[in-house]
Amino acid sequence: MRLNRVALYGLLIVAAFMLMAPVLIMISTSLKPMSEIRGGSIFALPTDPTFAAWGKAWFGDCTQAVGDVCQGLSSSFMTSVRIVIPALILSVGLGSVTGYALAAWRVPGANLLFAALLVGMFIPPQVTLYPLIILVRELGLFGSISGLVLVHVIWGVAFTTMMFRNFFKTVPQDLLKAARIDGAGFWPLFWYVMLPLSLPILGVAMILQFTYIWNDFLLGLTFGGRSGQPMTVALNNLVGSQFGEKEYNVDMAATMLTALPTLAVYLLSGRLFVRGIAAGAVKG
Repeated sequence: MRLNRVALYGLLIVAAFMLMAPVLIMISTSLKPMSEIRGGSIFALPTDPTFAAWGKAWFGDCTQAVGDVCQGLSSSFMTSVRIVIPALILSVGLGSVTGYALAAWRVPGANLLFAALLVGMFIPPQVTLYPLIILVRELGLFGSISGLVLVHVIWGVAFTTMMFRNFFKTVPQDLLKAARIDGAGFWPLFWYVMLPLSLPILGVAMILQFTYIWNDFLLGLTFGGRSGQPMTVALNNLVGSQFGEKEYNVDMAATMLTALPTLAVYLLSGRLFVRGIAAGAVKG
């Protein structure tokens, strides 16, 4: 028994080290000046830590241009916020309602609709990219933040619908019948019974959707245009627009800055995420 426990903890330590080693290398490199990076080992800790690379990645200058503007990631941060907030609210809100309708009401063809959603979730985004471009262009939203938000909502609703539908299926039918006997219709049953019960899964859906939307690169590059590029696209532009000496410390700092919001969300809501998963996020 003790040997099994030692083996288990040994595997966990190895797995944790493999996952954290790249992050530690990125942080260490971002705190080094270029002279130390050129003359030392990539695994060595910084001897004279400095946040100069972080400031350069965030504020930028004319030698570290993002696109055609002498800026760092700071301007694209607000663009990402403007994309994430409406896309997150709409995709989770619509998914909760559609999942509730499929789970708690006799919707004609509900099983067929749910099967279609599941099939759509497994279609790679590249397959539907051109039809989405045509749709957004015909709506007059191509190359704008509104068009990018619409695309994220289209992709997110299928995923959130599946999560809420699976969760609402676990709600006892006697509770729903009692609410209907008391006169609760579609919306009162949703607002006063189902939505309060779904707070754990609501947290999971928001965390996962936030992570997906914030980390997206393909849709942001395709639909955002010049004024709606999120941080991931700006990061690619910053790393690829350097001339002369490659500033690895700036690249690492920019990567960490881009990843910090999602990391903060997971650290601040990790317990809620685990509760939501345990409450039915993976139940069918």
